[in-house]
Amino acid sequence: METRGWVVIFFTFILLVSASPSYAKGLTSANIHIVQSGDSLPSIAKRFNTTTTDLKVTNGLQSDFLVEGQRLRVPVFHEVSPGETLEEIALTHHSTAALIIETNNLTTNTLYPGQILKVKPKKMTMEGQHILMSKQEFKDWLFNQQMTRDIYLIQQHHTWKPSYKHFRGNNHFQLLNSMQNHHMKAMGWSNIAQNITTFPDGKIAVSRPLNIAPEGSIGPKANKHGIAIENLGNFDLGHDKMTKEQKETIVYITALLSLKFDLIPSIDTITYHHWWNFKTKERVLDDAKSNEVKSCPGTNFFGGNSTESAREYFYPLVEEKMKEIQETVHQNPVKENHR
Repeated sequence: METRGWVVIFFTFILLVSASPSYAKGLTSANIHIVQSGDSLPSIAKRFNTTTTDLKVTNGLQSDFLVEGQRLRVPVFHEVSPGETLEEIALTHHSTAALIIETNNLTTNTLYPGQILKVKPKKMTMEGQHILMSKQEFKDWLFNQQMTRDIYLIQQHHTWKPSYKHFRGNNHFQLLNSMQNHHMKAMGWSNIAQNITTFPDGKIAVSRPLNIAPEGSIGPKANKHGIAIENLGNFDLGHDKMTKEQKETIVYITALLSLKFDLIPSIDTITYHHWWNFKTKERVLDDAKSNEVKSCPGTNFFGGNSTESAREYFYPLVEEKMKEIQETVHQNPVKENHR
């Protein structure tokens, strides 16, 4: 486009949105802001003409704390190209057509070249610190995170109770709050023990921030560099039969975490609660008496809770999913730089 054309768009942009000259730099196709030293939620909100509340709910932020290098989705101004549709623009900027219409007070879906639209990222589903996500939402969220601790170990647990009979399809937050209350009041822990929870419908919740080590009977040696996944259900033989949706989610998020933290699936990187002595807090793998270990994540968890079953039935699925994810992206996932 000629310089004169850009000048016309710039002044039209100013008239339409009353933005400051510094915010005019938002006229771009990228809606990711990488947190820099000295950034805060209020300063970023001011820069992008939004609110701290909106920043938190669109990025699944569990606190006001930011980490340098963290990626945040922010509102942008988009210039419509010939033939573009609301749906295409929404997909590009992690938004929805309905949200674009609402934000810009549009009375029609018809767009014209050169039109300037403010595009807000869509909001995430949150209640307090709990973020409820689909698999794709979790993938997008995870790779925008920056860690302040080293992650070497992915823990697999089952809740035992609550089990499938307690899940009604729409009570994710109720169950999470119940678990959090039990862990804090009955167990004396500082917060809900697990970082991540999976549900029978395939949904994923992040509750305890990933930058905070999990708590629980598995012990500090496993927790210090661990991410704890609680899979809602009782997966001991004769109890809950894992749904296809939850099974796919468990494999998928374990693969994503392995990619994020550059882990190769093995007994040293993906661990079962059953392999840790709850008295000594030491890893015993398959060599323990039944009264020294829990059956968690279940005697029927992907074929069993032994190291042999993990190697035969779980790790291959995770490895296959890791390859599939890498093949479907055009660039390598953002891997964590360990500190």
